[in-house]
Amino acid sequence: MICCGYMWKSGGEDLQGFYPVRSECQTDVPRTRFKSRAGKTLSARRWHAAFTEDGHLDMERVLRRIQRGGIHPSIKGEVWEFLLGGYDPDSTFDERNKLRNHRREQYCAWKEECRKMVPLVGSGKFVTMAVVAEDGQPLEESSVENQGWLVKTAITDKRVLQWMLVLSQIGLDVVRTDRYLSFYENESNQARLWDILAIYTWLNPDIGYVQGMNDICSPMIVLLEDEADAFWCFERAMRRLRENFRTTATSMGVQTQLGMLSQVIKTVDPLLHQHLEDLDGGEYLFAIRMLMVLFRREFSFLDALYLWELMWAMEYNPNKFASYEKPENRNNLSGQDPRLLKQYGKFERKYIKSGQNEQHNTLAVFVVASVLETKNKRLLKEAKGLDDVVQILGDIAGNLDARKACKEALKIHEKFLRKANRR
Repeated sequence: MICCGYMWKSGGEDLQGFYPVRSECQTDVPRTRFKSRAGKTLSARRWHAAFTEDGHLDMERVLRRIQRGGIHPSIKGEVWEFLLGGYDPDSTFDERNKLRNHRREQYCAWKEECRKMVPLVGSGKFVTMAVVAEDGQPLEESSVENQGWLVKTAITDKRVLQWMLVLSQIGLDVVRTDRYLSFYENESNQARLWDILAIYTWLNPDIGYVQGMNDICSPMIVLLEDEADAFWCFERAMRRLRENFRTTATSMGVQTQLGMLSQVIKTVDPLLHQHLEDLDGGEYLFAIRMLMVLFRREFSFLDALYLWELMWAMEYNPNKFASYEKPENRNNLSGQDPRLLKQYGKFERKYIKSGQNEQHNTLAVFVVASVLETKNKRLLKEAKGLDDVVQILGDIAGNLDARKACKEALKIHEKFLRKANRR
């Protein structure tokens, strides 16, 4: 984990050295609510004690801690790798080291592949101006802004052209990403973020790059010092989120989750749903940002990380690693041994018990629902149009408690399952 410095006090402990905010931005960021709570937050000591001598991890014990009080900043990165299905808790230290080294080598190979096409990849610099025209012709005027580098010959390969056309947009988004953090005052850290997003985009032409991926990737760069490790952590996070970023000329992937949100509110709070429909808000487009970037705008940096790890712990499924590494066996993992239920997160466990675990909503949908429910009275009384809805929801920035939001989300989830089962 990279230690940077953000001072916050909790339970008599003065923690410094995490996520410093630039002095000129102190008043522009939401206040942080997260506090490390003795006996509840997963500490470095408790984390290391959860491993056996050869490296097997007691995930049940870890999940219980995270769901009660989050993860101490000093170990967030390494814990996230497990939460996101990057490593199998049932593996040994040696097995994980071999896998980590293999992944690092694979990332280096992909990075070299991209560097041969665009030499700025891996150079500590990045582009912010278009490098080619849409017809593949070089743009000489971009040389100065792009660190003196330019494309010298026309690009005819469709995939390469598609990739090069988006590199400048990635660069522009990188410059805007978490710029209040002192961490990103260092251009080399911005370049690492650009490298990972550029390489991921090259490897996933079906999704490409969509604004918002930068907000998902940034914490991985901050938490994990090795760029390859940060890439794989981001790749695992995107396994959960990639369909939200799949766009066509007529639709956005996140509309699926918006439809789920609509169904949840219609089921648990039909009066509010009807009111939103009357305001032409029945498609819940006002919730796009919350779902796309997982509440990054509504929370401080630290609180957003806290919310993410709470959700990931509650959604944890011990079969994720196997399904990612061997997707051909995914269908064989659906039958669950009731004795293993404690190895699942609270949210995932509910779905398994309900028998609806094949295709189900994500916890993020229910967190949005919990936010809407907290603003129920204001929305019903004050919202006369969609602008009012957006304004009322905008007031939550810095005023949300991640733990309470997840707690309420679980209650709404239970209510939704109960009502859905009656149909």
